[in-house]
Amino acid sequence: MHIYPLVFGTWEIVLIVLVIVLLFGGKKIPELMKGVGKGVKSFKEGMNEVEKELKEEPKKADEEKPEQK
Repeated sequence: MHIYPLVFGTWEIVLIVLVIVLLFGGKKIPELMKGVGKGVKSFKEGMNEVEKELKEEPKKADEEKPEQK
């Protein structure tokens, strides 16, 4: 028997959505999704910033080293 963690079938997803609707109500869900979207956007911007810094770091190190012959 194989157990695959975090793999949801159709019925599990339907059940989760129903529980969320019951807990938060229909009016709060758009606000929740808006907050999640802002969080994801912020995370992506942060990751892009880190990648940019990592790419620039080797260039700075090369510029700071005096050439040796």
